[in-house]
Amino acid sequence: MSMQYRTPARLGRALSVIGQGCWQIGADWGEVSDAAAHEVLAAARRAGVTFFDTADVYGDGRSERLVGAMRARAAADADGGADGTDGGADGAGGGEPGELPFVATKASRRAEPFAPESFTEENLRAWVERSRQNLGMDTLDLVQLHCPPPEIYRDQATFDVLDTLVAERRIAAWGVSVETCEEALLSLEREHLASIQIILNPFRLKPLDEVLPLAQEKGVAVIARVPLASGLLTGKFSAETRFAEDDHRRFNRHGEAFDQGETFSGVDFEAGLEAVARLEEALAGQMPLPEASLRWILGRPGVTAAIPGASSAAQARANAAAGTAATPAQQAVLDRFDEAVQETYDALLRESIHPRW
Repeated sequence: MSMQYRTPARLGRALSVIGQGCWQIGADWGEVSDAAAHEVLAAARRAGVTFFDTADVYGDGRSERLVGAMRARAAADADGGADGTDGGADGAGGGEPGELPFVATKASRRAEPFAPESFTEENLRAWVERSRQNLGMDTLDLVQLHCPPPEIYRDQATFDVLDTLVAERRIAAWGVSVETCEEALLSLEREHLASIQIILNPFRLKPLDEVLPLAQEKGVAVIARVPLASGLLTGKFSAETRFAEDDHRRFNRHGEAFDQGETFSGVDFEAGLEAVARLEEALAGQMPLPEASLRWILGRPGVTAAIPGASSAAQARANAAAGTAATPAQQAVLDRFDEAVQETYDALLRESIHPRW
């Protein structure tokens, strides 16, 4: 069985349905060495992953530089130039196996202050230029506004700058990474929007109501982020689990550092453990919970890809395995799992999650 690929109309590029989320190799998830990060990226590529998602603030550029080094090696392997600046028309190869990895990055969290007035053309250009240098790319495949202030979604000037950067071939396409479904729906009003990155997993069902159907209608890529709820949906945690001081699952449980929804999808940790127990009971040992969660996400109409993170090569390989087509036996398990997801969400999570995000 091999990885599946999907090509959303507006993006016009094939993406592996499992992408590699690269926050984890940058910072805020405990220690991940450079060697371990390189192993994660290499393992993902070998498993058929062609889509890598990073951001300029992950480790203050560390994640981008690691991804850029991986892409440069891929370019050298393909005789495209060891420095990764292949000078092609779109600047970054394609998404089909055997071609250069598709790299999405994010910009705007470097804004100081993090407020609408910081979203000037000068700053937007500086953020993009920094990412071009970190990644070693003439034209960035995809630049996403990184959960900007809510006012920005109505600011035509910001999107005009992004359109200009496309015209100048500094970026090939632009999208948004959002916190709320309202922000996603506002973004979908933009004619040149290529992608929406949104939290979607068995603990976050609201995007299924309106966001996914409208994105599918418009041909906009939907990238499911935080697909394993910061690891809660691996089933490996318990009430006794303790996280490192530099792990956001310790320092941001209540939104102390950034939006609470970024940590465990905003789910209370103890309620999440109860929800996990219910989902695992429904699976009855017939499929690992993280695989079921990823396959469930990919089975939602309108989803292009999910981007789980990994801190080891083994995790990257396990995540990628969920990108293969489900067998009839697996689909039967997933149908039962879907029922449990709906029931568990309604019983334990809807009241606290649905109105907020």
